[in-house]
Amino acid sequence: MRKIILVAAGLFVSASSQAQILDVIKSTVKDKTGIDLNTPIKTKSTTSTTTTTTTTTSPKTSSVNLNSLTSTEVSSGLKQALNLGVTEGVKKLGVTDGFYKNELVKILMPEKLRTIDTKLRMVGLGSLADQGVKLLNRAAEDAVTESAPIFANAITSMTITDAKNILLGTDNAATNYLQTKTQSQLFTAFQPKVKASLGKVGADTVWKNLISKYNMLTGQAVTTDLNEYVTTETINGVFKMVAEKESGIRNNSVMRTTSILQKVFGAQDSK
Repeated sequence: MRKIILVAAGLFVSASSQAQILDVIKSTVKDKTGIDLNTPIKTKSTTSTTTTTTTTTSPKTSSVNLNSLTSTEVSSGLKQALNLGVTEGVKKLGVTDGFYKNELVKILMPEKLRTIDTKLRMVGLGSLADQGVKLLNRAAEDAVTESAPIFANAITSMTITDAKNILLGTDNAATNYLQTKTQSQLFTAFQPKVKASLGKVGADTVWKNLISKYNMLTGQAVTTDLNEYVTTETINGVFKMVAEKESGIRNNSVMRTTSILQKVFGAQDSK
């Protein structure tokens, strides 16, 4: 018992300080979003990354019969596959729980703030940490639709040579091409939208109060740029969805839902 008391005291100084944090943040969330933090939110802990990691496989060069395809068909097939990936990905992510309940793209606690998450849970404030994560995902869901026109421009500008190289490439070659062409533009376009979204859902105020109170009570100086973090994770989420769709089209004939997709990607199945 004594050990538990010492741990709690070391983290937040006193029970009244814990209550201060909870009251301030609960009030802010309720004012901003109408969400009552008295209802616990169940989450599944996993490890988050801030860079897109796609699975690579051996190139399909030896198993693609380009002789059966015209340059126009190759280009049209690859553009259609990317358009499908982007359209479906953005549509799935840009709704309530599009990020939050999708374990492939869910945005977790920033690395620098995980010490706060651990300590909040140790003193019974896990629901507060869960709500903070939920609000980060809400901001991403609100911002993700900004990517559509940028992707459309990159896909339209794909050359015949680009298309042939992509078809002969790995399972995520088209996604990698799109990422190379759009990453910096997406970040520039997303940042102001994410910033606005963080404010819209109340995440910025919640995290500012949480971090400030934590630092004041513990004498630490934990900081993080939530805008940059959520922007990066939102972009990563879109590319993960596109990569998943691309891999499906390449490896599963059922997902080739148009004649051009069947012809272009079917050519990789014949020698």
